[in-house]
Amino acid sequence: MQVKFYHDLYVSEIWMNKKKKIMKKLQENRLQPEVYVITLAGGKQNNLEFYSSMLLKQHFFDRMELFVVGIADGYMDALYMVERITDDVFRKTGDAEIRRYLLARQDEYERTGR
Repeated sequence: MQVKFYHDLYVSEIWMNKKKKIMKKLQENRLQPEVYVITLAGGKQNNLEFYSSMLLKQHFFDRMELFVVGIADGYMDALYMVERITDDVFRKTGDAEIRRYLLARQDEYERTGR
């Protein structure tokens, strides 16, 4: 599994101090039962999906590339984070084209470094 992180990663407040450690463990596909990841959806017609990091241990994910936009503390926090991301995008753009907005911001960051 290849994991790429959004440059302005959404992270549960409780884990702000452990962000880098959690990211490293996700890249190594190590068990973190309490961690949920919010990713861009696999199908381009959808925006976001979220998974328990335990699910990522399944062989189905071995060849996948995940673009992680958020790291949440459990299921309920993942739901809240999806709502927060949607609200942020809507406030900034006036629509809910989350995928387009996040990818455009990531592209700009990679081109300019900001």
